Amino acid sequence: MLETGSPVSEPAADRHPSRLGSIDAPHNWILYLDKISVSFDGFRALNNLNLYIEAGELRCVIGPNGAGKTTMMDVITGKTRPDEGTAFFNGDVDLLEHTEPEIASWIGRKFQKPTVFVNHTVLENLELAGLPDKRVWPTLIKKTSWEERARIDDTLRTIGLIEHTGRPAGALSHGQKQWLEIGMLLMQNPRVLLVDEPVAGMTKQETEATAELLTSLAGEHSVVVVEHDMEFVRSIARKVTVLHEGHVLAEGPMDTIQNDPRVIEVYLGE
Repeated sequence: MLETGSPVSEPAADRHPSRLGSIDAPHNWILYLDKISVSFDGFRALNNLNLYIEAGELRCVIGPNGAGKTTMMDVITGKTRPDEGTAFFNGDVDLLEHTEPEIASWIGRKFQKPTVFVNHTVLENLELAGLPDKRVWPTLIKKTSWEERARIDDTLRTIGLIEHTGRPAGALSHGQKQWLEIGMLLMQNPRVLLVDEPVAGMTKQETEATAELLTSLAGEHSVVVVEHDMEFVRSIARKVTVLHEGHVLAEGPMDTIQNDPRVIEVYLGE
């Protein structure tokens, strides 16, 4: 990347991406991470990381264990504050000035292990996820409106669970629980979805359905998929970012990435 850069201490308006100089990245970013560094007890988890995600893009992020993938997502979602660098959402929203709950309204994160309410039905899970006020009393007295139910039905069709509305989430297959959790994120209407190893433990049929689901979400949402399953990545990849030792080692179409000698040496050749 060419030199960019304004110090973190400058006012947010002066750190808008359009004022960061000429960089080798598209100009309709929904996520903009520039020179992000994070250290834990002397270990540099992220090292001058640059990552730019376009609005509506489907991006796959791969790399060996310890490459910095989880820390990268932690920074984006506000769980971890970087030692250095800048992070923006939608052009001018400084992620480093917002809390995790605030960021969650724009950026939905799905962890590898599904976290659904197993004793509630599929419908109830989506209803709970869509509540703007999740405190106990407002949750108990809230009635689902016609418009909200229509939105839930649309989400059920999107995630392929329209025929499982009344089933307890605990009775779903592993893949179905993953889709339900994606649906719960969609109910919060995020602009960006961070999806961590979505097909781990899935059957081949579930994996194929997940590929179709994530591909269908791109465009209306920006989807960032962190995954180790290279066959799955090849099935959905439009652009792939390879992390290694906390920075971007390579980036581009899958055909280019899988033939890159550096990527083969540190990851694909394992």
